[in-house]
Amino acid sequence: MKHYYRLWKFMMVASCLFLSQMVMAQGETISGKVTDELEDGLPGVSVIVKGAPGTGTTTNIDGDFSFTLPANITDPVLVFSFVGYITEEIALGNRSTIDVQLLPDIQALDEVVVIGYGTQRRADVTDAIATVSEKDFNVGQVTNPEQLITGKLAGVQISPTSGAPGGGSQIRIRGGSSINAVNDPLYVIDGVPLSQSGDVAGQSNPLSFLNPNDIESFTVLKDAAATAIYGSRASNGVIIITTKKGKSNQPLSVDFNSVNSLSTVANRINVLDGDQFRSIVEDPNVPVPANNRTLVTGEDTDWQDAIFREAFSTDNNLSLSGVVAGLPYRLSMNYLNQNGILKTSNLERKSAALSLSPSLFNDRLNINLNLRGVL
Repeated sequence: MKHYYRLWKFMMVASCLFLSQMVMAQGETISGKVTDELEDGLPGVSVIVKGAPGTGTTTNIDGDFSFTLPANITDPVLVFSFVGYITEEIALGNRSTIDVQLLPDIQALDEVVVIGYGTQRRADVTDAIATVSEKDFNVGQVTNPEQLITGKLAGVQISPTSGAPGGGSQIRIRGGSSINAVNDPLYVIDGVPLSQSGDVAGQSNPLSFLNPNDIESFTVLKDAAATAIYGSRASNGVIIITTKKGKSNQPLSVDFNSVNSLSTVANRINVLDGDQFRSIVEDPNVPVPANNRTLVTGEDTDWQDAIFREAFSTDNNLSLSGVVAGLPYRLSMNYLNQNGILKTSNLERKSAALSLSPSLFNDRLNINLNLRGVL
C-alpha cells in the first residue's frame, strides 16, 4: 500500500511539471495599440518580432493588436512598420502591453507618385510625370489657367492661339499624335474629367471658367503607363488640376489680392502722314492712275491712333477659408476686366467658387464638394 502511495505521489509531481512546461511553451500574450500622428488608431500596421519573421500580427481597424510570444524568444524586439510611416523598433522587456505612435515619413512619401491607379517610384516615372505647385507659378497678369505653367514643364508646349483678351492656348504634350483628330490633352479637375470639345485648331479654351487664383497645382501625365486609367481619352496626355480647399486645422483666413496693369502698343509702323501721302500721289512722275488722284482728300487721319489705345486691366480676387461646425470650407470670388489694345477687345469675367471638404468616421471617409459659377 505504501508502494502505491509513493507511485501516486510521483505521478502527481510529474504531471504538474508537465503542465507547467506546457504553459511555459505556450508563451505570453502581447497586446497593445498603434496610433498615427493624430492619435487615431492605425489599421493594417505590421507588428513582428525582430529576427522571427513568422511571429507577429497586424493591427485591426481600431489599431489594436494581440499575439502570443513563444517562450523560446529572449529579449524580444517588436518592429512596427506601415507604408508612409517611420518604422519603429521597440524592446519589449518585461511588458506584456505596449502602445506605439507612428509618425509620417515625409521623405518616403515624396518618393511615391500616384498615377491614377496604384503607385510607382518617382525614379521610374521622372520623365513621364511632372508637377508644378503654386509657389512655382508664373506671376503677373494671368487671365487663363494655362498661363500659370507656360515654360515650366519639359515636353509641354503652350502656345497662345489669339492675342485677344481671354484667348485660349494650344497645349501639346510631347508633340501631336494625329493629323486630322484633336491633339488636345485630357483635363481632369479635382478628379472630374472635362469633355474634349475643342476643334482641330484648338481655338476653344475649356479652362476659361476656372479662376487661376483657385488653382493649387498642375500635374502632367505624359506616357501610356501613367495615363492608362483614363483610356483612349488620354492618348494626348493628361493635365490634372487640383484646386485649393479648406483644411480642418485652419483658422479663419481672408485673402485679397488685386493685379492692375496698363498695356500699350510697343512699336508702331512708321507710315506717311497726310501731306506726304498727297505729295506722292499728286507727283506726275509717280505712276498713279489719274482717277485715283481724285480720291485723295484733305483729311489727315492716323488709323493706328484710331484703332489702338492704352488698355487698363484689373484682376481682383477675394477668398475666405476656415472651419464652421467642423466643416472645412473655402469661398472665393473673382472679378476680371481686361481691355485689349484694340478698342473693341475686352474680357469681363465674374466668377465664384465654393469648396466643402468634410471628413467622416475619424477621417476614413473624405468628401469633396465643389461649386463654380461664371458670369
